[in-house]
Amino acid sequence: VQLQASGGGLVQTGGSLRLSCAASGRSISSYNMGWFRQAPGKERESVTAITWSGTSTSYADSVKGRFTISRDNAKNTVYLQMNSLISDDTAVYYCAAGRTWPLRRDGVDYWGKGTLVTVSS
Repeated sequence: VQLQASGGGLVQTGGSLRLSCAASGRSISSYNMGWFRQAPGKERESVTAITWSGTSTSYADSVKGRFTISRDNAKNTVYLQMNSLISDDTAVYYCAAGRTWPLRRDGVDYWGKGTLVTVSS
C-alpha cells in the first residue's frame, strides 16, 4: 500500500484544514487507518485513528472536539478535518495503515509521506 497525504499548509490560529490520504496499490478497506504527527524536536505521536469499517474512532485528548477522522473506502481515501487550529498543532502529519487496534505507532504496517501543517498566531 502506498499512502499519499495532502492538504497541509499555512493557516492562522483558529482556522481549519482538511487533510486527505489517498491510497494506491491495494484497497485499504481491511485496514485500520490513522493520522500521526511529529513536531520539531518531538516524537511522532498518534492523533486519531479509525477502524477498517469506520464504526470506531479514537482521538488524542489534545485534539478531541476539534479534529474529525473519516474514510471513504470506495475512494480508498482517509480524511482529517482539523478545526480551531492552534500553534501546538504545527507538525508534519502522516497517515498510516495497520491491522491492530488501537492503532499505535508500533502497529503500523504502512506509512505515508507527511504533509506539513503550520499554524501561525
